[in-house]
Amino acid sequence: MTESIPPTSVRQLRLVVEADDYDAAVAFYRDALGLTEQAAYVGEGDAKVMILNAGLATLEIANPAQKRMIDRVEAEGKPSARIRIAFEVDDSPSVTNDLIEAGAELIAEPRETPWRSVNSRLEAPAGLQVTVFHELESLAEREGSADFGTRG
Repeated sequence: MTESIPPTSVRQLRLVVEADDYDAAVAFYRDALGLTEQAAYVGEGDAKVMILNAGLATLEIANPAQKRMIDRVEAEGKPSARIRIAFEVDDSPSVTNDLIEAGAELIAEPRETPWRSVNSRLEAPAGLQVTVFHELESLAEREGSADFGTRG
């Protein structure tokens, strides 16, 4: 029996981040990471906002045990922030190096995870902790895995 997915009224996930150094954050996320500019606005009192397109958005919800396990695998047990942003890229080691050159602080070198991705972790502008990853298997290959899609 196939589960049907109910329709949703949500059209977009937008993460809003306050950046004390707006220009440095734009340079990092737009120019170094390569997120494309969707819109930008300037308002009174030097108010500025830029909306960057980050491709597909998902919301990953993890319980504390899962968060600790990810921290062990991805960052030698160094605890992640309550909210951490993950970007899927084509080549995480190369992008990691580019982001370090652009001002990010390395938390953990790229490494292969048990879930078959190559992940690194960085402290990035605007006070965000960032994971950069690329998948080693296609979605179809992951869907064929015994533990893909299990529910707890």
